Amino acid sequence: MSPGLLAAGRRRYVSLTTFRRTGVPVSTAVWVAPVGDALVVVTGAATGKAKRLRNDPRLELRECSVRGRVRPGAPVVHARAELVTDPEEQERLLAGHRRKYGLQFRAYRAIERLVGGEDGPGEVVLRITDA
Repeated sequence: MSPGLLAAGRRRYVSLTTFRRTGVPVSTAVWVAPVGDALVVVTGAATGKAKRLRNDPRLELRECSVRGRVRPGAPVVHARAELVTDPEEQERLLAGHRRKYGLQFRAYRAIERLVGGEDGPGEVVLRITDA
């Protein structure tokens, strides 16, 4: 894992930028945790970022605030995402989130399950590696 990707994994929040088919960037603040040689992000399967990454796996990461504000001059990390949909592999990869975010992450997951229900669109885990 590159030093830039490793540094992004240490941050509490990162701005994850994905790209529309037109090339227009779209940024979202996310939680990120390192697991092995990659960073991991969890999101809803029907979110815009998941849809965009299905079309183009390129992304950029920058340190940000909880509201997604990126400080001027923040380093940009270029990376690629793989969408992981296998439930067993997702749970293995989310171990880093459970360690890093603790009760806050567990509460988020409980709320997502209540809102999404058993037949909801579900989650996808993004496995992020160097570009």
